[in-house]
This record gives sequence, structure tokens and C-alpha cells, in this order.
Amino acid sequence: MNDSQVKQLRRTRDGRIIAGVCSGAGRYVGIDPNIIRIALAALTLFGGAGIAIYALAWLIVPEEGRPTSIAQDLIDKNVNKNRPTP
Repeated sequence: MNDSQVKQLRRTRDGRIIAGVCSGAGRYVGIDPNIIRIALAALTLFGGAGIAIYALAWLIVPEEGRPTSIAQDLIDKNVNKNRPTP
């Protein structure tokens, strides 16, 4: 299997309501994104974990068409800022 055939978890643009986390996860695992939305809503109501999971996924899962996530972009920006210039 080459790189173009490898299934990758990405936040999607189509079907997104907020950031595309649930629609991307649904596409990745092959289920309706609404099931994931309901599960996250239930987790939010019973302890608040749904919000944390969604926020974490928003940061670490890259958007489709982008090579890196928001978190990776922030890390790279911080690393480059702290490098001495020649």
C-alpha cells in the first residue's frame, strides 16, 4: 500500500458543524458523524469529557489538505522562534 492509499484521520470541510472533528472521525471509521456527535454530547453531559476530547482533537488532528495540525504548527513556530539566527 503506497502513501496515497493510506487512510488518514483528518478534520473535514464538508459536513462540518464546528471544526470538522466529528465528520472527519466518522469518515475515518466509516460511521455516521451524528453518532460521534451524540456520543460526545453524552460525554459532555456526564462529566464534561466530551468538550475536552473535541478540543484536543481540534488541536491535534490536521484539517484535510494540510500536512500538519494546529498543535504542530504552534510547536514549530515556537521552536523556530527560539532558534538563534546566524
